[in-house]
Amino acid sequence: MSVAEAIAAALADVEGLRPAVERTWGSAVDLTPEAVQVRLIATLLPLPPLLARAAAVVRPVLADTEWVSATLRLIVTDVDAGAFT
Repeated sequence: MSVAEAIAAALADVEGLRPAVERTWGSAVDLTPEAVQVRLIATLLPLPPLLARAAAVVRPVLADTEWVSATLRLIVTDVDAGAFT
């Protein structure tokens, strides 16, 4: 399993988030030497605790990789209308 796939698998269990791309979680993850970026759509609010949970599941995935010290960027590209009800 690639690191992007492992990140995707970890985030799939975080209720309130989905990938910000049509196909798969894996294509919502970008890995560069300096940063790990994950594009997300929030389906629940409030955002701060939701993103804290997401970071808490992603960081352990990066622990034994070359991205252990990379900046983690969780980018919410949209909030689903259902999050406001």
